[in-house]
Amino acid sequence: MNQMEVDDLKPITIRGIPNEIEKMIRKEAKNKRLSLNKTLIAFLEKGAGIKGANREKVALYHDLDHLCGVWTKEEAQTFEKSLAFQRKIEEELWKETGS
Repeated sequence: MNQMEVDDLKPITIRGIPNEIEKMIRKEAKNKRLSLNKTLIAFLEKGAGIKGANREKVALYHDLDHLCGVWTKEEAQTFEKSLAFQRKIEEELWKETGS
């Protein structure tokens, strides 16, 4: 970040942060030995789909979010079982032919 960019940064006050979010931010800051400000900026960058210090955009997709965590353990096991057949390696097909 150059000096012009630093001069353009403005402070923002955020009020009414829920306790659980505050605790999460403070815990992350302590674990990573960062200031609360840097930790909060990292969370905001991640949430906005902006990556780290170089601020490269990363694609975030949410079209399948509604499916996350909706299967029961039994449904997940059934799914994994059905994939096991597809994941089986047929050794004969992978042997070298010698040519």
